[in-house]
Amino acid sequence: MEQLGYFGIALLMFLDNIFPPIPSEIIMPSAGYTASQGQLQLLGVIIAGSVGSILAAATLYWIGRKIPKSLLFKWIDHYGKYLFIQSKDVNKALIWFEKYGHRIVFFGRMIPAVRSLISIPAGMSQMPFTKFMLYSTMGTLIWTSFLACIGYYLGNNPVLMHQVLQNTGLIILVIALAITAKILYKKFRK
Repeated sequence: MEQLGYFGIALLMFLDNIFPPIPSEIIMPSAGYTASQGQLQLLGVIIAGSVGSILAAATLYWIGRKIPKSLLFKWIDHYGKYLFIQSKDVNKALIWFEKYGHRIVFFGRMIPAVRSLISIPAGMSQMPFTKFMLYSTMGTLIWTSFLACIGYYLGNNPVLMHQVLQNTGLIILVIALAITAKILYKKFRK
């Protein structure tokens, strides 16, 4: 995190929203931990992480708004596997959006996977952009602040922080291996 700096944090958080397997649950606590060591400022970490997330949300919103639904689903069916996104995931997000309305944008920013997908249905439904950005910004600020503060305050206990990051890393490794196994299974089954 020290080498990446604020721009790197923003970039990683942007990618987290575009490419769901990159978890903000690792990025922001690591950045918060770095801030606790005096190499970055906590406020700068929160702002950088929030800016990256919000830029990605806006990008996905405009994709949902400008690309016709049939073309978007066709693209997802063809290329979504490389981003670990399926049409059924976008359909699920659409159903959530229809069921819970605009408030799902606020709460969805704090839910893994949902935060990546909820922007597309918001754009598809023609949600007013200013309202979308307001809800996205509020939800994102809460989530990135929470994660950064965890890393920052655990920074005073490096042994605990190391254990948390190590366990989270193992969980991500297991998930990555499971996804790889599923892809290989499907490929060889055909």
